[in-house]
Amino acid sequence: MTDVQPANKRRDDKVVIIGAGHNGLVCAAYLARAGREVVVLEAAAQPGGAAVTREFAPGFRVSACAHLLYLLDAQVSRDLALESHGLKMARSNLRTVALAADGGHIVHAGGKVESGPVSPADRAALADYHARLQRFARVMGKQHNRRPPRIGGGDRSDLLGAALLGLDIRLLGRDDMREFLRIAGINVYDVLEETFESPLLKGTLALDAVLGTNLGPRSNNSVLTLLHRMSGTAGGDYGAVALPAGGMGTVTAALAAAAQKSGATLRCSSPVARITLEGDRVSGVQLESGETIAAGTVVSNADPARTLLQLLGARHLETGFAERVRHIRSRGTAAKLHLALDGLPEFTGLDGALLGERLVIAPDPVYVEHAFDHSKYGTASPEPVLEIVMPSVHDRSFSPQGKHVLSAIVQYAPHDAGAGADARRGEFLERILGVLGKYSPGLRRQIVATELLLPADIEREFRITGGHWHHGELALDRFLMLRPVPGAAQYAMPLDGLYLCGAGCHPGGGVMGSAGGNAARAVLAAGSTA
Repeated sequence: MTDVQPANKRRDDKVVIIGAGHNGLVCAAYLARAGREVVVLEAAAQPGGAAVTREFAPGFRVSACAHLLYLLDAQVSRDLALESHGLKMARSNLRTVALAADGGHIVHAGGKVESGPVSPADRAALADYHARLQRFARVMGKQHNRRPPRIGGGDRSDLLGAALLGLDIRLLGRDDMREFLRIAGINVYDVLEETFESPLLKGTLALDAVLGTNLGPRSNNSVLTLLHRMSGTAGGDYGAVALPAGGMGTVTAALAAAAQKSGATLRCSSPVARITLEGDRVSGVQLESGETIAAGTVVSNADPARTLLQLLGARHLETGFAERVRHIRSRGTAAKLHLALDGLPEFTGLDGALLGERLVIAPDPVYVEHAFDHSKYGTASPEPVLEIVMPSVHDRSFSPQGKHVLSAIVQYAPHDAGAGADARRGEFLERILGVLGKYSPGLRRQIVATELLLPADIEREFRITGGHWHHGELALDRFLMLRPVPGAAQYAMPLDGLYLCGAGCHPGGGVMGSAGGNAARAVLAAGSTA
C-alpha cells in the first residue's frame, strides 16, 4: 500500500534532512553550498544529536553522550572552516592513563610509555605495535571519503573503487599486507597476548578495541573496530584523542553554523513522524505536529532501522531487504556516567597533573572479557570497565569555580527500560561507584549530583535504535559495501529520492562527518544524471 499525497506536491529541487546530528549537518552544508534548497529537521530543542553539551545539574555541564574526539574528518573541517565557526580544542593528543588500584599506573601516548612499571620489551613492543596499527588505520582512513563499491557492480566507479581499495592494501608492502589481512577480522585478545607481557597495558589496549561496541576482547572483529577508532586524526595524528573546548556540543554548533552560513535552514523541536510518498518516490515528510513539507529528496541522519522500518515503513520495501534491515545488530551496551564533584578528586598514586588526561579502568584483558560476559545475557557487569575524562580540568566552562565534572563511558550496561529499571539503574550505579572507589577512595564523598544514562535512556533521548550510538555494530559483515546492509551501501535507498547519511552508513560510527559528506555527493551525483 502506498501513501499518495497529491495535495503535497513534491518540490524536486528541495532536500529535507531528518536529524541535525553531525552527519546531517555536514550533509546539509555541502548540499546548500552546491545550491540546493535544504531544510534540516531536528526533534530536539538544539542541534547536535548525541554530540551535544548540556547541563545535568545546576552549574554543571557535560558532553551528554560522546565526550572525546577521535575521528572528525579533516577534509570536512577544512571545507566547512569549522575553526572560523568557533571550534577549538581544549586539549589535543590526550595521554592515556591505565589506572592500577595499587597506584602503579601506566601512562602512554602515541606508542610511547611515559611512566609506569613496564618492561623494556613491552616499551619497544608498544612502539612497534602502535606504528604498525597506524599504518593499517591509515588505509582505513583513506576509505572515509570514498563511496564504497557495490558488490558485483560493473560500472566504472565501482571498478575504480575496488581497485583503489586493493591498491591501498597492496601499497602496505608484502609483510604489512599479510599482517593486515591476518589480523583485521580476528580478536584483539590474541594479538595482545602475542605482543605484550604487562596485563595492565594489555587491558587498556583491549578496551580501546571494544569501546562503544557489543564486543569483548575475544570477539572476532575487535581488531577491525580498533583500527576504525584509530583511523581519524582529530587529536593530531592517527589514533590521537582530543577534548573540544566547550564539549562535543561545540563541534556540532560549528557544523550548524557552517550549514546555515551555506544557506541551509535549521528547524529544531520539529520531530518527523513519517516519510511521505507519491507513487514509488518520496514526496517529503510529515511532522508529528501534522505539518507536511514537500521535497523531492529526503536524507535521513536517523539510524537505518528507525528510518526504514518506522519513518518509512517496511510495507514500502522489498521483503528481503526489510528483513536485512531488521537484522542489523544495534543492541547498545555502553552507558554514560556524569558526576558533579565539589572538588578535584584524588586517585591513589596518581600525580594531580594527570587528572585531565584520559583515564582507563581495565586492569587486564580477562577482566574486560568477564565484564562483557554479562552483557551476552542482558545483565549488567558486576565490575564494569570505564573510560574517564574530567574536562573541567582544562575547561572551566563545565563547572562552577572550584568544582569539577567527571564523565565516563561505562561498559557493559543492560538495555533496560522495563519495570524496575530505576532500581536496576541504582544498583548499576552502585557497582560503578564501587569500582571507582578502588582507585579513588574519597570520590564518593565529593559527589554533588549524578546522572547515569543506560542504553535505553540513550535510545529515548537521542532517538537511536537500541541505544547503540554507532547505529549498528561495525564488523566485516557490516563494513564498506556491506554497511548498513547489501543493497544500501551507497547512501541511496531502494526507493527513489531517499538517502541515509548517518553512522549506520559507511564509514561507520564516531563523530567524523564523512558519511554526511559522502551522502551529499551521492545526492548531487544523482541530480546531475536525472
